[in-house]
Amino acid sequence: MKKLIFSFLIPAFVLVTVFLLPGTATAQKTRQQVLWKQGTGNYKNYRIPAIILTTQGTLLAFCEGREAGDSGDIDILMKRSTDNGKTWSEEQVVWSDDRNTCGNPCPVVDEETGRIWLFLTWNNGKDPEHKIISKTSIDTRKPFLCFSDDDGLTWSKPADMSATLKDPSWGWYATGPGIGIQVKTGKYRGRLVIPANHSYDDPEAKITNGPFGYGAHVLYSEDHGKTWRMGQSIKPGCNESQVTELSDGTLLMNMRSYNDKHCRAVSLSRDGGETWSPLRHDLQLVESVCQGSILYYGDYKGMPMHLFSNPAVPSGRTHMTIKSGFDNCESWSNSMLIWKGPAAYSCLVRLRNGTVGIFYECGVKNAYETMTFERFSPRILFEPAQKIRKLNLY
Repeated sequence: MKKLIFSFLIPAFVLVTVFLLPGTATAQKTRQQVLWKQGTGNYKNYRIPAIILTTQGTLLAFCEGREAGDSGDIDILMKRSTDNGKTWSEEQVVWSDDRNTCGNPCPVVDEETGRIWLFLTWNNGKDPEHKIISKTSIDTRKPFLCFSDDDGLTWSKPADMSATLKDPSWGWYATGPGIGIQVKTGKYRGRLVIPANHSYDDPEAKITNGPFGYGAHVLYSEDHGKTWRMGQSIKPGCNESQVTELSDGTLLMNMRSYNDKHCRAVSLSRDGGETWSPLRHDLQLVESVCQGSILYYGDYKGMPMHLFSNPAVPSGRTHMTIKSGFDNCESWSNSMLIWKGPAAYSCLVRLRNGTVGIFYECGVKNAYETMTFERFSPRILFEPAQKIRKLNLY
């Protein structure tokens, strides 16, 4: 069994093998680095990417180390990079709990204090998701929280947050997967916001062949993580949410949808995540019921730029694509295919030098063969949008 390391350590940095995998659409412009590979290392499988940039400019890449599928013996793993993703440290175990499930990493950086908060979820390793949803499991699914004050080198012991951050009527629970944000503008500036998801009782829904539905919500803190509260539920038929900020401080939740629309579901909040608008669907963000990533890049040549990534197909999990837009997620003017083969979950990040990074699952025979990190110049992703804007204006 893998042991959790809380003691201070300085990981030896090693150069990750860099090579171009078959199936990439942009091999001439970028390099791909495999951070974890199925069947190698201390675990049989690796899934669920999350990546953030710390206040010190360090990249932290998280994933789940799995022995089997979505339940069972799962640990939270991490690697660090201090050179914009060129080289990466050895693997570090952030959380392991015997043969139980420690999953769904969802970190957020407090830009004012430098503290890195990491939300996670736990369940008994013998409990599959459908039993947790139907409340016939040994135990329930619970949110946990830990933090790091030394740039991700060590982590506090995860604390059970279910007493205040989970409605007791819910069955399933999941943070992210992906990242949280800190609000940058407006009345709620400085608020930490974590996207999360849950199952709930619904006589009209048919999740896991029963009267259960999926919904999304956020967890938020306005005192730098000392206390946390839950926002209003967003439903029906959505989960695996990610949140982003629009240029006026409005929050947009982007969610996996089970409403037979073959695209992402979205909702807006103008009060920092406490309440949310009715669910609608973004028809440009095509998907086949999978996780996606959304990121507010910031201004690029005077325009507020957002990025979105997912396997952009209506069926299956292939064709990992990055879309970008300059009108606060109203439309997506650019689309770049980065992996045409099998691909699934992803997480976007802006590096300190302005480069865009994506940490995603991809492979040749199946979508879960590798956990791959890739970097792009913002010019490659954004410049056509600038030209479209000029055409629209003039």
